Amino acid sequence: MNEAAVAAAPPLEAAPTKSFAAFEWMLALRYLRARRAQGFVSVIAGFSFLGIMLGVATLIVVMSVMNGFHKELLDKIVGVNGHIFLQGAETPLTDYGEVTARVAKVPGVAMALPMVEGAAGVSSPYGQTGALVRGVRGADLEKLPGVGANVKTGTLKGFDDEGEDGFGVAIGQRMADKLGVQVGDKLSIIIAKGAATPFGVAPRIKAYPVRAIFQIGMSEFDSVFVYLPLQEAQAFFNKDNEVSTIEIFLDDPDKIDAMRPKIEAAAGRPVMLTDWRQLNQTFFNVLRVERNTMFIILTMIVLVAALNIISGLTMLVKDKARDIAILRTMGATKEAVLRVFLITGAAIGVAGTIAGAILGLLLAHNLETIRVFLNYLLHANLFPSEVYFLSHLPAVVDGGEVALIVVMTLVLSLLASAYPAWRAARLDPVEALRYE
Repeated sequence: MNEAAVAAAPPLEAAPTKSFAAFEWMLALRYLRARRAQGFVSVIAGFSFLGIMLGVATLIVVMSVMNGFHKELLDKIVGVNGHIFLQGAETPLTDYGEVTARVAKVPGVAMALPMVEGAAGVSSPYGQTGALVRGVRGADLEKLPGVGANVKTGTLKGFDDEGEDGFGVAIGQRMADKLGVQVGDKLSIIIAKGAATPFGVAPRIKAYPVRAIFQIGMSEFDSVFVYLPLQEAQAFFNKDNEVSTIEIFLDDPDKIDAMRPKIEAAAGRPVMLTDWRQLNQTFFNVLRVERNTMFIILTMIVLVAALNIISGLTMLVKDKARDIAILRTMGATKEAVLRVFLITGAAIGVAGTIAGAILGLLLAHNLETIRVFLNYLLHANLFPSEVYFLSHLPAVVDGGEVALIVVMTLVLSLLASAYPAWRAARLDPVEALRYE
């Protein structure tokens, strides 16, 4: 049949085929195989697969690390500082015993502890540093989540008792290392405002033996906190029978707004209440902004890989124009051709997403082990606690976030495959075969 006859012949009505039939899958997968003629197309498909895999894996790992940072920092900060801080208004908290007892009975309050707090200098024969000295009752210190359960050496038993060498202190591990002291050694606490004398206010300095050394796991806290018995701290800071604040721990930190009026009513006196969100708002806001920014930046990796799918499939459509025309003349419908190239692009996206999800989950669950190995291999500290506050690299995998990343990547892959597949379906078989 000559060219004029082919052009004049009426188009054949192709019989409808079953959606996603076996021959469509066969063709789509054959197009993914490397052939000498379309080797460059296969190279682009390979890069698209690697881009999607690395993008998904990186997203999962980075989001898990950011979740781990948020959880660990929240646990450490709240584990030491409490959820709500009650301070006296109009008059000092000289009635702290009664107020603490009433607040502790409020349903939803896990613990309430009175505290004297003041800044001081701490020194030993081997070093000196600044400190935040806190006076608490021994029973409260043992129940304090961040300290009582993390004593490394020594003991908090009998913390309120005065021994032969006087009252003792509990300090963090990093402070102990900085000062070069161990349990049983003495350190000196110095404050500028001591006793009043005819010549003015004299500095106050007193030596205390170390009773216990704790390790919270957050370098800032392990290097700054010194705990004294409450009665000794009151005498040392000239707080005659009063405290600086009452720290309140809740059963559910998310119910702060609902608990505030109950605690104010139970206090039975004018008070001022602040909570951990107000004190650390800037810190956690910065962490949230960094997390969202990282998500957007790393999503670009997946987007670039999806654009590679577009370019690869577009080149494949041009390369296979003759094959598409022959399929159309043999009875394949436009929809069948569309599905063939959709399957081809989606296969790259699905394979890359699955591989990336597996790789990301493996890395996220073994991140600390990998960090330790790299530190040993490179003889470097890849996660210095002085900079990042934490002594280990945290990672918390959120199933919802992983599902979101997987779904987002699959949708981008399908959208990237849609345009080349649509172009293939619109290909005119007469024009494609005109010069063959």
